[in-house]
Amino acid sequence: MSSEENNRGAFLIQEHFCTVMGAPITARLCAALSLSLNRDTRTGRRVLDWPGEPTTDALPLRLVGGLHALDLSGQAPGLSDVFAGKVTDSDAVQQVLRDTFLAHDDALLPWLDGPPQTNEAGRSAALMTGLIQVAHRHGPKLELLEIGSSAGLNLLIDRFHFDLGGVAVGPANSSITIKPEWRGAPPPDVPIEIESVRGVEIHPIDVSDPAAADRLRAYVWADNPDRLDRLSRAIAMIAEKPVNLTQGDAADWVEARLAEAQPPGVARVLMHSVVWQYLGEERQARIEAAMAVAAEQATAERPLAWVRMEPNRVAAKQQVWIQSWPDHGDPIILADVQAHGAWIEPV
Repeated sequence: MSSEENNRGAFLIQEHFCTVMGAPITARLCAALSLSLNRDTRTGRRVLDWPGEPTTDALPLRLVGGLHALDLSGQAPGLSDVFAGKVTDSDAVQQVLRDTFLAHDDALLPWLDGPPQTNEAGRSAALMTGLIQVAHRHGPKLELLEIGSSAGLNLLIDRFHFDLGGVAVGPANSSITIKPEWRGAPPPDVPIEIESVRGVEIHPIDVSDPAAADRLRAYVWADNPDRLDRLSRAIAMIAEKPVNLTQGDAADWVEARLAEAQPPGVARVLMHSVVWQYLGEERQARIEAAMAVAAEQATAERPLAWVRMEPNRVAAKQQVWIQSWPDHGDPIILADVQAHGAWIEPV
């Protein structure tokens, strides 16, 4: 398979993921992109000649984000008809895309420079599913460390209210209630006291900047207007009280945080969602090594846990994993989850 064929194929892979996740508009767009991309623009040439692994690099979602930004700006009415689901014929969608690339090449090209930072607040429900198990194993007090925090929306996890299969967690008066479809037995109904929440991001998004906030909105799929509303509410939460988000390298930060003194009676938890693939093998290995060292030092009084929501691309779904120390060091899958947290199915 040639590089160009591989890069086109990445859009068909993304189409499959979008179809599985109930996002027909975005799926249709990805399918049309696989056919309509050409070398008439710099954006098209860069996509077709992409040197890396396009699916791992989230190449389709980079481009879809740029197109959605154009849609939200109102600068491309024909494209907006596609995003609104008014234009569905494959040939017609392809023609709209070709016209859009020619008219907006300069605007689209920079969207290929970095991976999407969706930072979906709904994923907090998947992470909370893991945190409930940590509290069930090791007690209610938790210290949370998140890598790949993007704009810090999941660092609001202590301010969200959750309804997880009828189990309530978090402040009842929160302006955001996250209630995914729960498919199975409810999680343990145990107390949780989040003592602190800190995060790190190599390129943090400052949502107090309107342009940055608009960029986040562009990465929300047009199929999910409820996610756009929740994003706006989360941005307002951060404006009211900023989150503890540091700019830095994930591996450096994890090593430094794990080396800090840990208060007794508090479980230290490393958590992340849909970020592991972007770290690269060297950072992954360093984080795994740092966690292994910290795990050897974990005690009943100072437990350690790792909660993560990451993709299983073979199964075309996300999964929540947990492991904790002492005594629970083998990683287990807690649940399958929809990529944006719309449903959670315990396993």
